[in-house]
Amino acid sequence: MSNETVARRYASALADVVIKSGETENVRNELKTWEEMAETNGDLLNAFRNPAIPHLSKEKVLESLLAKANPSKTTANFLRILLRNSRLTDLREINEKFASVLEERSGVVSANITSARGLSDAEKAELQTKLEKLTGKKVNLNFDIKEEIIGGVVTRIGSTVYDGSVKTQLENLKQQLIGN
Repeated sequence: MSNETVARRYASALADVVIKSGETENVRNELKTWEEMAETNGDLLNAFRNPAIPHLSKEKVLESLLAKANPSKTTANFLRILLRNSRLTDLREINEKFASVLEERSGVVSANITSARGLSDAEKAELQTKLEKLTGKKVNLNFDIKEEIIGGVVTRIGSTVYDGSVKTQLENLKQQLIGN
């Protein structure tokens, strides 16, 4: 099973709990803080990742951190479950999926737009309108510039990619010419 699938399952289960209890923003912020702490402390991540360190020792480290940070019960229990299932080191991916699951459930999706140059406000507005019509949901746009796509745009919404880049069109044309 891929890490993305695993992250989505944990994120979906957590979303079920926090939406029901009304703790969405609190848990999201606490988990983001835990992610940042883990990412900035490589030794901590290595300790949780290391199979040579006994699980009981990892539990003691986590419980010590939980006592100092004093997160909500939901966050603490979620971190304990991740540790028990050896997924604590996947917190970054789980947080990303958690944010996207919460957006999906609130009728919002994120779209990552990659273009060869910066887009004008009018182009951004047109893209937003077309994507909202396509998805039937409110769309949050995130923009990135990569000159190597030459022109056009590449749009990613979840696992779906709409590739309208000149680079891809040229590669497709090349394949057609080679095939003939």
